[in-house]
Amino acid sequence: MKSSFLALISSLLIVSSTVSKGEEPIELTVYKTPTCGCCKKWIAHLEENQMISKAVDLDSLSEIKADFGIEGKYRSCHTGNVVTEKGSFVFEGHVPAKHIKAFLASPPENAIGLSVPGMPIGSPGMEVGDRKDYYQVLVMYKDGSSSVFAHENGS
Repeated sequence: MKSSFLALISSLLIVSSTVSKGEEPIELTVYKTPTCGCCKKWIAHLEENQMISKAVDLDSLSEIKADFGIEGKYRSCHTGNVVTEKGSFVFEGHVPAKHIKAFLASPPENAIGLSVPGMPIGSPGMEVGDRKDYYQVLVMYKDGSSSVFAHENGS
């Protein structure tokens, strides 16, 4: 009960601080499996960056990923979905919050969202000490193609 109350207060503070800056809070629905610890850490990263998330636990994510048009080569352990006035967008895997915000500010034409394929060490939710592997954040397009949106932990 106490942790639920603290989580509610924390969420209200996040919404309050975001709204007071004149920004609309970003709200993500995060589809994950019930036992995935790194997914919970990614959600904590989002919340630390003034995003609101609602976790939906599913035993299998294959169907939801297919419904969103996420091809196998772009998949990771969880899928976030944001619905805005510009459309519905997905954020597959351990995408840093700063890139979600940048993408939503100006979504590329025909993009369905961003992906960090696999589970690279050093990405949000995949921290292991000081180790930070290089990885790319990809823009996924409706036709199944992709392009590099950002480089992380190197060039």
